[in-house]
Amino acid sequence: MAAATDRSSAHGTLHHVELWVPDLSRAVRGFGWLLAELGYEQYQDWPDGRSWRKGATYIVVEASPARTAETHDRRRPGLNHLAFHIRDRATLDALVAIAPEHGWSLMFQDSHPYAGGEQHEAGYLEDEDGFEVELVVVRDEEG
Repeated sequence: MAAATDRSSAHGTLHHVELWVPDLSRAVRGFGWLLAELGYEQYQDWPDGRSWRKGATYIVVEASPARTAETHDRRRPGLNHLAFHIRDRATLDALVAIAPEHGWSLMFQDSHPYAGGEQHEAGYLEDEDGFEVELVVVRDEEG
């Protein structure tokens, strides 16, 4: 019976996200650091890609030979950004401070950490290839 409960609780949750990147080493440098900081562990590794897993969800970066373009533009149709919960403001500040050492730059610096509005505390980071992540501080009512 426990297996049925496990399947029920997984129903509708995110299984994985696969990002096709122009340069695997840059993606591993940036996403590898960030995902490790967020509690993900390396899951898979192959010549064109790498993945990290947390619980039942994993995130893939892959420099697939099947790509039809060499650059990513989050403003085109498709993925705009990934957003992750961050436990508190101190953790957000620490991640934002060290992010440049791992290929990330802070977006919207003039309104950080409220670029998403006064009630939305978050950091927006962009990597060297234009991928954006949003690090959202968990509010008490979100758990």
